[in-house]
Amino acid sequence: MIKNHRTWRSSSALLLPLLFGAIAGGPLAAQRPGPGVEGAAWTYMGGDAWHTRYTPATQIDASNFESLEVAWRWDASSFGPSTARATPSYVDGMMITVTGENRHVIALDPSTGRLLWSFAEPMTWRHEYSMRKAYGKGVAYAEVDGRPVVYIISPGFFLYALDAVTGQPLENWGEAVPLPGFPSSGTVDLVADLIEGWGPWENLNQEYDPDQGMPLEIGYITASSPPIVVNDVVVVGNSAEQGYNQTRKEMVPGDILAYDARTGDFKWKFHIIPRPGEFGHETWENDAWQWTGDVSPWAPLSADPELGLVYLVTNGATIDYYGGFHPGDNLFGTSIVALDVETGERRWHFQFVHHDIWNYDTPTAPILMDVVVDGRPIKGVFQATKQSWLYALDRETGEPIWPIEERPVPASKVPGEKLSPTQPHPTWPLPYDLQGRTEQDLIDYTPELREMALEYARENDLFVPLFNPPTHVGNPDGDGPALICPGGGGGANITGPPAADPVDGIVFVTSTSGCSPVMVAPGIESELDGPDQTGVTHSEFSRATGVVTENTADQATVEGLRIWKGPVGRITAIDVNTGEHLWMIPHGDAPERQQAVIRDHPMLQGVDVNPNQGRRGHSAMVATPTLLLASGQTSDGTPHLFAIDKRTGERVGQVELPGNTRYGMSSWVHEGKQYVIIQLTDGLAALTLP
Repeated sequence: MIKNHRTWRSSSALLLPLLFGAIAGGPLAAQRPGPGVEGAAWTYMGGDAWHTRYTPATQIDASNFESLEVAWRWDASSFGPSTARATPSYVDGMMITVTGENRHVIALDPSTGRLLWSFAEPMTWRHEYSMRKAYGKGVAYAEVDGRPVVYIISPGFFLYALDAVTGQPLENWGEAVPLPGFPSSGTVDLVADLIEGWGPWENLNQEYDPDQGMPLEIGYITASSPPIVVNDVVVVGNSAEQGYNQTRKEMVPGDILAYDARTGDFKWKFHIIPRPGEFGHETWENDAWQWTGDVSPWAPLSADPELGLVYLVTNGATIDYYGGFHPGDNLFGTSIVALDVETGERRWHFQFVHHDIWNYDTPTAPILMDVVVDGRPIKGVFQATKQSWLYALDRETGEPIWPIEERPVPASKVPGEKLSPTQPHPTWPLPYDLQGRTEQDLIDYTPELREMALEYARENDLFVPLFNPPTHVGNPDGDGPALICPGGGGGANITGPPAADPVDGIVFVTSTSGCSPVMVAPGIESELDGPDQTGVTHSEFSRATGVVTENTADQATVEGLRIWKGPVGRITAIDVNTGEHLWMIPHGDAPERQQAVIRDHPMLQGVDVNPNQGRRGHSAMVATPTLLLASGQTSDGTPHLFAIDKRTGERVGQVELPGNTRYGMSSWVHEGKQYVIIQLTDGLAALTLP
């Protein structure tokens, strides 16, 4: 048992025994895990098709957790720098994942970590250019007529189908790529299908070069997440270059592609930026829909095979922090979209942010769970976001489970920018982290310290609203960078996907508190611009560089104490049957020297204050029937895996890890033993009981 660890409970915490008693014996007992974890497997990147990161395995529990030991380590150095964002899958008695900038697909013996096979595509120019090549997140898997098959999207944006037993490309699948070293089968050139029929490509009237893919003057496309296989259909997302590095307007839209899992034949394409006559086209108020893009579903996909729907979430349109050249709400930017997996037709959508310029791209996969709200069964979908809301929707219809209101937000003073006058504000569940900066965020250890913090915040203009617009260099008011809170790192973010318990209906969100100071300046003057940039036409504005050296607002102090309440990083448990926050705890333990500042402060002697403010960043998490497994560091900086009681948030065990980890954790049973796989900076480690 861990001592001196305090849970930050919500006001509903006293109801926990009643709530969980109802879950155990009431109508929620019919709730179940999603498809893909039968037999304690880990078939999809997120464990199941619902992306809950839940394992039904029960071998590891609070009574034996601290007996976990490292069964094996796998060194990724022979494949280049390890891919710190990949989640290993467990299928057909093998552990399969990706590693390195070449996105090698590797299969390991789950008992020993021995390499069974590996696969990597030949190098191409478009692969080398990819700014996402080190971001591979995993693989997709399906059984095709009894044959186990692994699907992978490469950094060069090719789709591969591999025999899961041998690692060899499937025969009679897809089409041959006319480049040296490519297999004669088992491949699809996704770029060719993406740009077919797209105006900027057709207008070039030039021969297609499979090595380049598409000329940079019209855009660039790559991928970091794997595809997902639903009802024998392979659905493919994508990603473009990071919007905060863009300076030019032209870009390819991130259209969704689908293929027959058996043959590799093209099935459909969904236009993520609607064209004339398509739903949502009117949300593009000028001709920018013809030549600008992004709106990529770069986060992993989720699916409901029973409903025949695939769920994707997107980022905003080209260039973060300025969108004056593409006025309108810009569907389907920063949205969730449900598509019919057989036809590609839109079933429904919900836009989280209209005309998103805040870098509030949706960073994690939608979580699907069946819940019971006010006695009514609902097939739900729950989306964690950078803006610290967990959006709760009916996954059959897209209707909000609890009201979501359009509320006024500030207008922009940047020339040419026209923001939406309102933005969607979920009324329930409550936010799980920072939203703007208000007096409620100030420390209140004592009335004197609160007054000091309030005076400092007012004098330094540190209070800002959610959806605070960026400022521009040379503005007539003489304003410096605008504080955007939460900043581009969240809230929630890709480095720490939420986990969930689909049986009890609980979502666990890891988040961080912080703001981003942002200014924009003419794109043509940007240090970010260069000869290898995508596009041709410089934006009137793009992210300014050299004007912001550090975010002093987050570090503001009085009497040596940070003026903002903690934790700076946290994990929040939300019961999505009721919308209530069950508990909140710090992410790991703050460094001892930081805790000592609070614990030993002369103005806090005799005051009951939790010195543990947690750590910035996000936790890697997996939910089990009894525990939440979460990575973090203890106060001395040692990496650990923590066992957290799902009912109370209390830490009930901890084991030291052989290195820091993030993102890619999975757990499954192989030959009667439950394993926990940790993604390290230099490879992988497997934990199991003796």
